[in-house]
Amino acid sequence: MQIGVPRETKIDEYRVGLIPASVRELAQRGHRIVVESMAGAGIGCSDEDYQAAGALILESPEAVFSESELIIKVKEPQAPERALLRDDHVLFSYLHLAPDPEQADGLIESGATCIAYETVTDQHGNLPLLMPMSEVAGRMSIQAGAQALERKNQGRGILLGGVPGVEPAKVVILGGGTVGANATQMAVGLGAEVVVLDTNLRALRRLGNHFGSLITTVHANSDAIERHILKADLVIGSVLNPGDTTPKLITAEHIKLMQSGAAVVDVAIDQGGCIETSSPTTHEFPTYVIDDVVHYCVTNMPAAVPRTSTFALNHATLPYIIELAGKGYKRALIENAHLRNGLNVCKGHITYKEVAKSLVTLYVPALDALG
Repeated sequence: MQIGVPRETKIDEYRVGLIPASVRELAQRGHRIVVESMAGAGIGCSDEDYQAAGALILESPEAVFSESELIIKVKEPQAPERALLRDDHVLFSYLHLAPDPEQADGLIESGATCIAYETVTDQHGNLPLLMPMSEVAGRMSIQAGAQALERKNQGRGILLGGVPGVEPAKVVILGGGTVGANATQMAVGLGAEVVVLDTNLRALRRLGNHFGSLITTVHANSDAIERHILKADLVIGSVLNPGDTTPKLITAEHIKLMQSGAAVVDVAIDQGGCIETSSPTTHEFPTYVIDDVVHYCVTNMPAAVPRTSTFALNHATLPYIIELAGKGYKRALIENAHLRNGLNVCKGHITYKEVAKSLVTLYVPALDALG
């Protein structure tokens, strides 16, 4: 199969779809891989590294899209990239379509087959291609929150772990999944007072058993959420409804009542955010202030550590790429129900129910769209 890896064009995005080691694995299986020049620069991989692994270097995204059947990316295709998609293309990438009708319309119009990393499942009911980036984002959320609390960023001027004689910051984490668990690990390591809220008692029990008395676990209901965030120095929003827009658990009224200089990090912003006052930001301008609360809402947090993120992502995606390339996308999707759960757009149809519901558009089951 002809596999293409374009250079990412989303602002402040330095990750890349394939690392040289993945290219080598695919080339050894007889596939032809074309990589846009400088695609790996952000992770310290040169064009020569890709050539040595068996890739052909092309000078433009137009050339890569033109010569490829399977397009491997990291972030959702931007408007100029969507214009290059054809109905015989298979796109494998993060998409996050629910809060992005403009992208959805472009993918539908292209006729391409679009598989979203974030809705591929495994036999345990997990999201294996979302997990590595959730791990990175969860750990980064505490770093970002610690910086947002610094006075120069209009925060409260609080050190997360405090010092002897000065109490630590209170960190409230909404959601005890992969993001929440990794945020908890980092916050506990820095010595903060940590409260984790979730409706999933199994997740709370798992975190409680692991961290013991170092954290407080609370069943998430409206009263508990309000009670804890109003006293928080830092709130991490790590809620996920796979494929669907995220519920707004923190309202604008909550933000008004929070402590002056408190900070919120909305890791769920890719899916619309779980804070009513959240709006997407970039690494260049990561924060803004509403009602004296510092908001950090970067939509591609792991791009700040692209080498770590790209290698972690490739370790998860490569088996699926090998399957798609080896069997052909149609057979691979029909035979592998977990990979088929990643199918969001196919031949002009939305094929993921929660995405269709969020976009208020027609849902066509994946197998029907595949014919």
